Order: sequence, then structure tokens, then C-alpha cells
Amino acid sequence: MFHPRRTLRALLLPLAAGLALTTLPAQTASAAGTLTNGGFESDGAGVATPAGWSEYGSTAASFTESGGHGGSHRLSHYASSAYKVETYQYLSGLTNGNYKLTAWVRSGGGQNSAYIALKNCGGAEQRTDLPVSASGWIRIVVPVNVTNNQCTISINSDANAGNWINVDDLTFASGTSGTSIHGADISSLAKSEAKGGVYRTSSGTTGDAVTILKNAGMNYARLKVWVNPADGYNNKTRVLAMAKRIKAAGMKLLVDFHYSDTWADPGAQSKPAAWAGHSYSQLRTDVYNHTYDVLNALKAQGTTPDMVQVGNEINGGMLWNEGSTNNWSQLAGLLNSGYDAVKAVNSSTTVALHLAKGGDLSGTRWWFDSAVANGVKFDAIGLSYYGYWHGSLYDFQTTLDDAASRYGKPVFVAETAYPFRLDSEDSHEEIINTTGELVSGYPANTAGQRRWMNDVTSIVEAVPGGRGLGVFYWEATWTAVTGNGWDPTDASSGNGWENQALFGYDDTALSSMAWFRHR
Repeated sequence: MFHPRRTLRALLLPLAAGLALTTLPAQTASAAGTLTNGGFESDGAGVATPAGWSEYGSTAASFTESGGHGGSHRLSHYASSAYKVETYQYLSGLTNGNYKLTAWVRSGGGQNSAYIALKNCGGAEQRTDLPVSASGWIRIVVPVNVTNNQCTISINSDANAGNWINVDDLTFASGTSGTSIHGADISSLAKSEAKGGVYRTSSGTTGDAVTILKNAGMNYARLKVWVNPADGYNNKTRVLAMAKRIKAAGMKLLVDFHYSDTWADPGAQSKPAAWAGHSYSQLRTDVYNHTYDVLNALKAQGTTPDMVQVGNEINGGMLWNEGSTNNWSQLAGLLNSGYDAVKAVNSSTTVALHLAKGGDLSGTRWWFDSAVANGVKFDAIGLSYYGYWHGSLYDFQTTLDDAASRYGKPVFVAETAYPFRLDSEDSHEEIINTTGELVSGYPANTAGQRRWMNDVTSIVEAVPGGRGLGVFYWEATWTAVTGNGWDPTDASSGNGWENQALFGYDDTALSSMAWFRHR
């Protein structure tokens, strides 16, 4: 937590600034080809202008102080009144090529903007916003292609009174970063359209939701499959039809097998009615045949999925009780049946396992350690991460990084979302509908929704080793349409999610769709 010590800092400024100028003249006076004083350790606390760095704007709001990420000190931006300040360092004599800046950051939030940028490097400025994290340090990255042998590292705050950031342990080295998945689950779309749902561009023109999302930058769609749902939606036939639209739009496809007739999640993993009473051995065959059947039909129509989830949010296993985590050897057999079926249809399709444990380090470790010990086969790890349920952004980064390194697999966010308002459009209460349920620093408006998505994606981008694949937004198209409620057995059931769609209550595309353009 940041605790400004204004009085002490004022006393230390003249002495510390004098020491910096007498002991390190070369670093403050000329540019260098390598980053100087990236850990802000050269001067100690209370220094107005850290060695190697320059400042512009409200310079009194930029200073070093005790409490670093790695070492003893950090850079902070803070003032008791509104301020705009930039702390920057100019690098010259660089060999042209790809570089990546890595930084550890904290922020109390509330700024108009707070970001780290690489600019004047020969091409477009690259920037990464600081996620709001008041206690835990978060790693962010900024990649750039240097084409003019120089680059400026810029730490920026456009802040209101009392806002603060901490920045530390910056490194600038060869490398690159980015995310390949900027996706959304649109499983609700077919039924919405059938029940009269309308989707409009940001200018109000009625259009096809898939096209609108594609034009916003979406490149990957996720569709759930139920075995024999009561309303007929999200079954094999409907998935085949939607897959054609997704592939025609040039998007990739993730098929999410629930192995149920209705919602499968951490609290419910009910067997499909057709498989009720089957032995464990038969259930293994059921999983294989169902998986193979759906995927083979998709392949036959030219829409082979790029990724498949064997199970949905299977914290406690699937196909209860036979496939519960209380019986890992049986769960492993069911998961491997799904894996084998996917590979039998197309060996290059990525098979992911999906937990709703985005901020649960110990729980994620326990689950995947058990899976590995029981010989479960998988290619990627998907985690649901909803900030109002699954822990802080710091917890999320810690869990994601650990999963990637511990199991040597790429990781992605299979589900996340955020509200753009708190009231409901239909008569059904929203799942998230009070300010107390929100994540601190992320208001329930389109700006907050967009900020949440960009910051979650930035954390995925920063996973070491390039193992962060990207993010799927959950149910971007689930607007309030009569008949398209949550319960497939009840046409009058409402929707508790329309305030977390990416289309507004006037059915127009929200500006928060801009997150699809994240690196």
C-alpha cells in the first residue's frame, strides 16, 4: 500500500538531489543505449529526479521512496491535488529490432490515465495501462519495434488529487509480446436472434452480430455444446450452423463441451439424460462418441475447430458422480476419452482443460498436479477469471504465471466479463448489480468495462515465455430478449447478464469492444 510521506520527502529533497548531481553526472546528462537505474536504487528515497531519468509536467509529483518491488526503493507518482507528470528516459544507439519493456507496477486507480509507453522509436507509440492493484505488484510489458536506433521509455500519470502509482524494476531488452486470442463466447446468439434479438453497430445501424464483433477486432469465437438441451439450442445442429457463420467471418473457433443437457459449472456437472444409469465404462464411450460425432460433423462441413474444451469449469470433475475429483483415476479416463476423440478427428486441434479458479493458486495447482499424476492429456490451460468472484488481479497473475511455468503449457482466460451498468433491462435481477460487488477501480460503465478487459489481457500478455494466449469475453451477445433466459426448460426465465454484454440496452455495440484491438 502506498503511504505518502510528504514532510520527510521535502526535507530529503535538497540533500538527495545534490548527491545525485555530484555522484552521477554522466547518467543524468546524456542518453545511453541501455536502461539506467531501472530499479530506482541509485539515489535512495526522497529524490525528485531519479538518476538517469528526466521529468516533465508536475515534476513534484514524481519521486523515489522506500518500498520497492525487488530492491529497497521505487518510483512513485502522487500529489494531493490534480497533476500530470511524465518520468522518462531516452535511449539512443540501439540496434534496430524488437524490444520489450517489462515493469512491476501498482496503482490505487482513479486516474484519467496511468500508463507506461515506448515512443519515438520509429513507429507507432506502444503503451500499456497500469492495472488497478493497491497492494500486490503486477508485471506488465510493452513491446516495440525500434527502427530509428532510439526509443523513449515514458511513465505517465494524468491524475486526480490523491491518485498514486508505484513503478519499479524496469528492464528493456530484445523480445516481443502480444496475445493471439481476442475472443468471445456467443453461445446465446442463435436463440436471441430466433426470439427477435437485434444487434446494431455503434452508429445504430442494424447488422449481424458476428460481423459487428469481427469488425471490432474479435478473432475467435467460443460455442458451448449441450447433448440434448430442452430448448434445442446449443446442441450439435445449432453449433454446426453457428460454426459456419464464425468461420465465414474469418474467425477461429473454440468448442466447449459441457457433457450435459444444461449448464455445467463448479456447482453442477449433471449427466445428460441419455447417459443416466450408464456404467463408468459406458460413460467413457459416451464421451468419446459424443465428442467425435460433433467434431467430425464440424470437420465434414469445413469448419474444424481450432480448440476444444473437454469439460466446462470442471473444478470438481464432470459427469458426477462417476467423474468427480473424488475419483481421479475415473475422471482421468473420461478426460482422456475426450482428448482422444478430438485428436482422432483432427490431430492439430488444441485440447484445453478449463477450471473456474482464476485467482486460486493452490486450488489450480492441486487440480493440475492431480491431473498430471493421473496421466491426463491436455495441450492448454483455460481459467475463468471474474474479478468480483475469483480474487485480485495480483492473485490472477500469480495463478496464471504458475500454471504456465509449472505445467509448461500455454494459458488463456476462458471466461471473464464486467458490467457496464448495474440496473436490469428485463424483470430478472442482474447477477452483479451493486457497487459493493465491483472490483475497486473499475466502475460499472463502458469505460470501466473496457479498462477491465484491457488490464486482464495485459496480464495474460505478460505471462513469461510467451505462453499467454489471450482472453475470451463471456457471452458478449446475451442481451435481454424475451424467451432467451437462463433456463432452457423455462421460456419465461430472465437473463441476469445483459448488463455484462458488449451490446447496450439500446442494442448498439458498446465502445468497450475496443478491447478486441489489444495487442
